[in-house]
Amino acid sequence: MDIAFRDRFVQLWERYFGGAELPITLHYTDDEAAREYMQPVKGHACIMAPIGQVTRGKTLSFSAESVGCAGGLKYLGFSHTVREGFEYFLSCGIPGQMEGERYKKTPEIVKEAMAGIEPFEAPAKYAVFKRWDHLDEADEPQVVIFFANADTLSGLYTLAGFDETDGQPVICPFGAGCSTIVQYPYLQASKPHPKAVLGMFDVSARPFVAPTFLSFAVPMAKFVRMVENMDESFLITGSWAKVLRRMTRT
Repeated sequence: MDIAFRDRFVQLWERYFGGAELPITLHYTDDEAAREYMQPVKGHACIMAPIGQVTRGKTLSFSAESVGCAGGLKYLGFSHTVREGFEYFLSCGIPGQMEGERYKKTPEIVKEAMAGIEPFEAPAKYAVFKRWDHLDEADEPQVVIFFANADTLSGLYTLAGFDETDGQPVICPFGAGCSTIVQYPYLQASKPHPKAVLGMFDVSARPFVAPTFLSFAVPMAKFVRMVENMDESFLITGSWAKVLRRMTRT
């Protein structure tokens, strides 16, 4: 990680986004030093619960052995399977056997939706989450992840499209909370025109984030462009100054 770039973003973030929370980052590595930050398995648990600790400065690492959720294993790329009867679990359930989450109307809709999702395999043994200001020279972040309210999101969304002709520089795919901060943005990095990913609409994951927050995850290469554009974008206008005053008050 270029430390000068790290520190420059922190300064720009404070200037244009006031007291908004710094983003966290994701990178994959085979370096065994990542075990120092390993999140222990504690039964069945959503990884979004401990991710909140990263926003407060704690570095966390996950491997195939330390994720306590089948969905988390899949969306972090450590497994290609889902639980048996997943199409019923995500929809109407099976009376007397399984309660359904009712996020889709029918099992058939679930099957068709799942078939259209691009497969993802973890590129290394460990998935490491670290807050931006804690990055060091050895780190190579691959995804930058914000948890933010509507005003902050409006700035990030607009900045994501500042140098794009595409009218949809941000996508909002259906998926588990962890899929929208890991799988979808990681896969976007390999696209000719990578997009940012708006997420955390997963009702099951909502209790683990602030009630007014959504996620905004950006492949690193696109994030670098966003940072380089900040000083010539709408962020220097009076329109944004009005939003920033409200953000700093609240």
